[in-house]
Amino acid sequence: MKSLLNNFGGTFFSYKNIIMGLSETINADIKKAMLAREKAKLEALRAVKAAIMLEATKDGSGEVSEETAVAIVQKLVKQRKDASTIFKEQDRADLAADEDFQIEVLSIYLPEQMGEDEVRKVVQDTIAQLGAAGPQDMGKVMGPVMGKLKGKADGKLISAMVKECLG
Repeated sequence: MKSLLNNFGGTFFSYKNIIMGLSETINADIKKAMLAREKAKLEALRAVKAAIMLEATKDGSGEVSEETAVAIVQKLVKQRKDASTIFKEQDRADLAADEDFQIEVLSIYLPEQMGEDEVRKVVQDTIAQLGAAGPQDMGKVMGPVMGKLKGKADGKLISAMVKECLG
């Protein structure tokens, strides 16, 4: 799928995602994984589908927005990163490898993440706009920065950059 990436105005889109929404893309990839007998990939995709279906049934509409679906995938990736870290600390490389594989599979469905330099620039601009002076203003800065970078950068990276720029 990554080989199908096209550049439109600086933002990367998968050709497949232009034609169909995230939920439909995941359903199509589940079918492909079933046909190819890719058990590990299928497990990760079914977890995403289950989480999206659960969210869709909460309000009774039976549907979720693309933004909500992306947020669900981000949450699942974060959970797997945390689990992988714990498994590595406990010298369970086998379980960490499973989590890392699922992270790879799920990351395909997320928007392109910003790099450290881009995040640093947004943080610095926000600090300048708000007139933040030191570490005591971290909460004042974090809200607007998280709003600007929602889904585009990892929360831990954003937090580290805010601490660095304010410290």
